[in-house]
Amino acid sequence: MDSIEIKTNKVSAAEDLEKVFAIRREVFVGEQNCPPELEWENEEESTHFLATVNGEPAGAARWRKTENGYKLERFAVLKQYRGKGVAQAVVQAVLNDLPADADYIYLNAQVQAMGLYGKFGFVAEGPEFEEAGIQHYKMVFKGSR
Repeated sequence: MDSIEIKTNKVSAAEDLEKVFAIRREVFVGEQNCPPELEWENEEESTHFLATVNGEPAGAARWRKTENGYKLERFAVLKQYRGKGVAQAVVQAVLNDLPADADYIYLNAQVQAMGLYGKFGFVAEGPEFEEAGIQHYKMVFKGSR
């Protein structure tokens, strides 16, 4: 297998945000049929990340401060890059970027992604719920950073 280089960077330039949004559009709206109007909210107060594989856009995520704590959201990896470690690189980059005093870190995990977040120390709390037609669990970070 060819070696691949995965890079995850915090982005704020318009051209990079366009790549982030394009990845999310393809994964959430195209693949998972999420309503587009639910997909584009809280962009301004979020910190965005773009993952690349050998320089090509491959994954995205964001975090934002809410009244509850720090919420990790919108993790997406394009289909052709799944299973190559991109998701792990993105989760790690987002965790690394959170302020040192971020004491309550949480996310709403799609059921099939719970194993990924579990590897980083996230633990499911509360009942299963539906968001945009997809089953989720709230997961809270109990690991160490």
